[in-house]
Amino acid sequence: MSDGEARMIPLTDPSEVPPEMNEKEAREFWDTHEVTEEYLEKARSTPEDALPPPRPRTKPVAVRFDEDVLDRLKTLAESKGKGYQTMLKEFVVERLYEEEKREGILK
Repeated sequence: MSDGEARMIPLTDPSEVPPEMNEKEAREFWDTHEVTEEYLEKARSTPEDALPPPRPRTKPVAVRFDEDVLDRLKTLAESKGKGYQTMLKEFVVERLYEEEKREGILK
């Protein structure tokens, strides 16, 4: 390692990884940390019931937005520490619920 290179921080346990990082935080974290053999052994021995449940399957769809709308969505999502696609899905689900209630589909 040369003098100009930053030294990576070794991780020895999966619990050392901060939960719920946004994309930027995760990138910054993994740019400065490295996984060790000890970490891998502990990660392999994690019981299945200690893992979060798998996320439900989603189906990709193509939706087109004006560049301005997409920029605004990305800015808002970043300010809330979320991905813009996650925020967009939340918006759709919330509005769908409102419309279903108004139409009497949901009580």
